[in-house]
Amino acid sequence: MSGSSLISSRRWRFCGLLVLGLAALGSSGGILNANRSSTADISGPVSVIDGDTFDVAGTRIRLHAIDAPENDQMCETEQGADWACGGWITKVVKDRYNGADAECEAVDTDRYGRTVARCTALGEDVGAWLVREGLAFAYVKYGADYVQIEADAAKVDRGLHAVRLQTPAQHRATRAKGRIPPDRACAIKGNISADGKRIFHQPGQSFYERTGINEAKGERWFCSAAAAQAAGWRASRR
Repeated sequence: MSGSSLISSRRWRFCGLLVLGLAALGSSGGILNANRSSTADISGPVSVIDGDTFDVAGTRIRLHAIDAPENDQMCETEQGADWACGGWITKVVKDRYNGADAECEAVDTDRYGRTVARCTALGEDVGAWLVREGLAFAYVKYGADYVQIEADAAKVDRGLHAVRLQTPAQHRATRAKGRIPPDRACAIKGNISADGKRIFHQPGQSFYERTGINEAKGERWFCSAAAAQAAGWRASRR
């Protein structure tokens, strides 16, 4: 990871404190809002997908106003060692919440069709626990509910505040590069595997979404399967 794209625990701390005053004034949905309806829209046992995404009673839930590292995201310790923090956080959250009963209050629906919700499990707000333990950050773009909790966690370098990392949003944007076709009419991905095999993936196939195209190493976009085959790529078997 490059130094310019990394954020330190102190930067998180300063950003959180900077927005705290204004965000607290503008928030109408804080976790201590006594006027919130106590009726759960969705309730049932939790199946953890990642640090901020659950399945509850067959509904995909994106937790409101928090953002956790993605499963494939790496962090860097103060000693400069790489650490697979995203996968570790998913494991911690699974160990705590898998199978627990949750009650979730729907807030919105995101662009992926997931229900954005505040959820309570094991007697407390799940988002609050994650942010307090330094396993997720307050996602101020979508709500200021957890800004003060994040500031408190940052003061003691808890969890992610003790390492360096891209924000989850930055990581998703970086990961998306090379995955979205620059021309929708030429959406076939001509990938080169680690052992040099040239394989093309078409929309709808198993590995299409996760495959990125790096033109600097010879990978290409194709407008048709015939063009890919003519250039020496074979079709993916899945």
